[in-house]
Amino acid sequence: MLKRRTLLTTAALATVPLALPQAALAQGRKDSLVIGMTLEPPGLDPTTGAASAIAEITHYNIYETLTKINADGKVTPLLAESWEVSPDLKTYTFKLRRGVKFQNGEPFNAQTVKFAFDRAGAEKSTNKDKRTFANLSTQAVDENTVVLINKEIDPDLPFLLGQATAIIVEPKSADTNATKPVGTGPYKLDSWAKGSSVVLSKWDGYRNPGEAKLRRVTFRFISDTAAQAAALMAGDVDVFKPIGTRAVAQFKNNPQFQVIQGGSRAKTILAINSRKKPLNDVRVRRAILAAIDRKAVIEGAADGFGTPIGSHYVPGAPGYVDTTAINPYDVEKAKKLLADAGVKTPLELTMTLPPPPYARQGGEVIAAELAKIGINVKIQNVEWAQWLSNTYGGAHDYDLTIVSHVEPFDLGNYAKPDYYWGYDSKEFTALYAKIKNTANESERNKLLGDAQKLLATDAANGFLYQPQFPSVAKKGVKGLWKESPIFVNDLAALSWS
Repeated sequence: MLKRRTLLTTAALATVPLALPQAALAQGRKDSLVIGMTLEPPGLDPTTGAASAIAEITHYNIYETLTKINADGKVTPLLAESWEVSPDLKTYTFKLRRGVKFQNGEPFNAQTVKFAFDRAGAEKSTNKDKRTFANLSTQAVDENTVVLINKEIDPDLPFLLGQATAIIVEPKSADTNATKPVGTGPYKLDSWAKGSSVVLSKWDGYRNPGEAKLRRVTFRFISDTAAQAAALMAGDVDVFKPIGTRAVAQFKNNPQFQVIQGGSRAKTILAINSRKKPLNDVRVRRAILAAIDRKAVIEGAADGFGTPIGSHYVPGAPGYVDTTAINPYDVEKAKKLLADAGVKTPLELTMTLPPPPYARQGGEVIAAELAKIGINVKIQNVEWAQWLSNTYGGAHDYDLTIVSHVEPFDLGNYAKPDYYWGYDSKEFTALYAKIKNTANESERNKLLGDAQKLLATDAANGFLYQPQFPSVAKKGVKGLWKESPIFVNDLAALSWS
C-alpha cells in the first residue's frame, strides 16, 4: 500500500486555504509546487496505458528515455550521449550515458535498453507504440553501446524514442511500475492518494542532483473547470496545466497570475465506430461531418481555443495540407447523403463522452447539430477509466465519442484495423507503408498530404480542430513549456523566481 501520511497533510491544508494556502508554503520555501490536472492517470506506467495523464506525471521525472523532446520540438540526448545513423537510414547506433543507476540501485546499460524495447514490441505488449518497437531489432554491442536496426525507414525515430512509450524500464521492477514506478529520473514517487493527488519528491541519488530545484511536487486532480479556477484563486494550486478554457478570462488581467497559451500537435476528433451499421457506410460518415459546424464546436467546446482541421493532422506538422474543404459544413448535403445511403430518420446513436470539458461541452454542440439532419444522439457520460476500458479498448462499445489525440505522429493508427475506431482501408495501409519507407523529405511530405486527403475523403472520423491548451500559473513560477510538442511536465525545468 502506498504511503498516505504526506497527502493527509496536503488535504488538511486544502481545508483552510485562507489561513495556510499551499501556494504560500511553496513560495515561502521555494522548493515545492502544486500542479493541477484535469484527469487522474489510471496507472503510472506509460508503456502499458494510453492515457496521456500518465506521461504528464512520470515522463522525464520518474522515467527517462534515450532522447529528449524539448519544448521547441527539437530532440537532444538524454540517456544516450549521442547517436549515428547509417546511410540507408535503418540502423541507429546509440552511445549510452555511463554511471546511470535506477532508483532501486540497479545499473542502466545496454542490456536494460534491449530489455525495455524487446518488452515494448513483444507479442503480449500493451504498449501504444508496440508496432514501432516490433519493427526494431535491438542489439547490446557492449555495456554502453546499443544498435537499433529498423525494418522500415523512419526519420522520426529519434523523436519517437523520446516519447513516454519509449521509457527505459528496469527489468526487476517493470511489472509493478503502474503502482511502484522505478526509473532513472530526478524524481521518485512519494505517495498516491487515489482520487485526489500524486506526490513526487526529489531523488537524491540522481546523477545530477542540482538539476532539479524543487524538492517536492504535488499533482492534484480537479475535473470541474470552476473548481480549477477556485483552487488557483484560493492558493491551493500553483499551476493548472492545462486549465478548462472557460476559466481563462478571469486570470488574463490578474497581476498575480500568468496565462500561457501555445500550440500543440493534438487533434480533437469525433471518433466514429466504423464497425457498426450504418456508420460503416462512408456516405453516413460524410453526412455526419457535413452536419458539423467546426467553428461552432470550437466556440462551444474550447471557447475559441482551436483551429479547424479536416484530417488527422494539424498545421505546423511536416507535410500538412488544408483538407477542411473536403467535408464542409452543409446541412442540406448531409440530409441528402443520409437519404442516398437509405437511412431512415430518425437515426438513433449513442455518443460516449469522457470527462474533459472539451468532450462534454463539444458533445452537446454536436448532438444539437446532428439533430437537424435527423440523427438523435443519446449522450452517455463516463469516467476516464470506463472510456479507456470499454470505448478505446475491449469490445469498442460505442457509436460516437469525442477525444483529443495528443501524439505528434499517430497517422499510423489508421493502418491498424483493430484500432478502436475500426477504420479498415487497404489503400491507406499501403500508402502509410510507403510513407514509412520513403527517405526523401519532399517525397515523404507529398505522401503525407495524400494520406490526409484520403482520410478526409473516407470521412474516417469527424476531424474537428487543433486545440490550444491554455495554462494558468502563479506569477513566480518559471520554466513552464509554452508549446506542447508532447504532453509532459518537465519538473527539473521548474522553479520559483
